[in-house]
Amino acid sequence: MPELIAPTGRLQSSWLAARDEWPPGAHHDGAGLRLAPDADLNSPEDFSEWVERLRQQSDRSVAVGAERVHATHWWITEGDSYLGAIDLRHYLNALLLDVGGHIGYSIRPSFRRRGLATWALGAVLPEARALGLDRVLVTCDDDNIGSARSIERNGGVLEDVRTTDAGIKRRYWITL
Repeated sequence: MPELIAPTGRLQSSWLAARDEWPPGAHHDGAGLRLAPDADLNSPEDFSEWVERLRQQSDRSVAVGAERVHATHWWITEGDSYLGAIDLRHYLNALLLDVGGHIGYSIRPSFRRRGLATWALGAVLPEARALGLDRVLVTCDDDNIGSARSIERNGGVLEDVRTTDAGIKRRYWITL
């Protein structure tokens, strides 16, 4: 049975194995890798520092830096296996309004097509409501049929499809 947990250093080896399933340089939406731009995540010290940055990003008393927003990160796990990541951005800036939305997620390639994205998105929606949001924006690449279905299964209503600096994006709103 999958669960959402706070990022943790104890899953480093499973996280690394999952990372190696993606092509080099691939974007892992919702994983917070932008918080570790120069880190060697093979190093236990760098990995632990990155995990701590992920955890701190939800703390509204801590500044997150220019062009960033506060966000809560979870890892999708089953036992000691890292299956993916999902994050909830507490508010939107201009970039997120256009491209990224309130919620981003990615599923380890070997665990796709099992309903994990649909489940994880549904599990995070009550957390968004608890933050005081009455609706959330969730986006996906126009050609990502699986992600579009996950969003629609959670009540997503397509607002538009637009060309952005990050490619063609489908933009959905989910009322909470």
